[in-house]
Parts: sequence; C-alpha cells; structure tokens
Amino acid sequence: TVTLRRLYVLFFIDLERRKVFLAGATGHPAAAWATQQARNLAATLEDQGRAVRFLLRDRDTKFVGPFDEVMRSMGARVIRTPVRSPRANAFAECFVRTARAECLDWVLIRGERQLDRVLREFVLHYNHARPHRGIDLEAPVPYSSIHPFNGGAGVQRTDRIGGLLHEYRVAA
Repeated sequence: TVTLRRLYVLFFIDLERRKVFLAGATGHPAAAWATQQARNLAATLEDQGRAVRFLLRDRDTKFVGPFDEVMRSMGARVIRTPVRSPRANAFAECFVRTARAECLDWVLIRGERQLDRVLREFVLHYNHARPHRGIDLEAPVPYSSIHPFNGGAGVQRTDRIGGLLHEYRVAA
C-alpha cells in the first residue's frame, strides 16, 4: 500500500540576482523549525558578508515572532503579503512553478531526504547554470570561463539528477 504524504519546502530568494537559498524540506513544519532555518540563513549570509534589506513572506502561522525577529536582527524589514494575493510574491511563485515543471514533476519522491537531495541538486543547477530572463539570460551565480569559446574548443556536458538536467560548459 502506498501512502501519499505532503512535504513542505522552505526557500529564500535574493531578488537582485534571483539566487535561491534552499532552507530545507520537512513533513512536519513547525514554528521552531522555520525559526531555525532563518538562523541558518542568517549565519550563511553573515559568512558571505551579505546584507538583507527586506524579507517578503506569506502569512503562514509557521512564521511567528521569533522567525521575524531573526530576520530583523539581520537588518531586514519584514513585509507580509496581503491576504489571498499570490501575485504579491511572484518571484517565489515563479520558482515553485519552475522547480515543479523542470524537476519535481519528473521524479517520484519517496521521502524527505530524497526531496531535500533532489531539490539541492536542482537549486545548484538553477543558481549556476540555468539562464534567467530577468537578469539578461545570465545565471544567478555567473559562470566565469577562462577559456573563450571558439570553433575548435569542445563543449563539456554535465548531467544532474540522473540525466534529467543537462549543463554545458566550454571544455578546458
């Protein structure tokens, strides 16, 4: 007998470069879990020397006072989306649609660990190899090749998620 379970994913997006930070996946999200993920993000951004000015979030009850306080301690102004307005958080909705269409609709997910592993691999692809229209068809983390492409240079293909995604680079 197969039992279907709902799994939840928490992610953050840097709107300037469309870079996604995957916080985690769980079957039982709780306020304490969401707050811990916010702390993890804060530590990561602090290590990178990055600042956050705004955090746009929905009105889910998992985002309670301590979650907002962690964000405010980073210097971020917390803004809640209006009720029943998915367009207010269009970048998050777009990422969810992309992750589903390009990855999750093609993979049978059997548990939290697999979902986390597949999404981490997808986010690496999304951040480092997938072009985005909103940033002039660049990847959020631009690939800097020291080898310019000419007709004689080869192309190297890297497969991700068992061949579901393909990335191409100039061969060294």
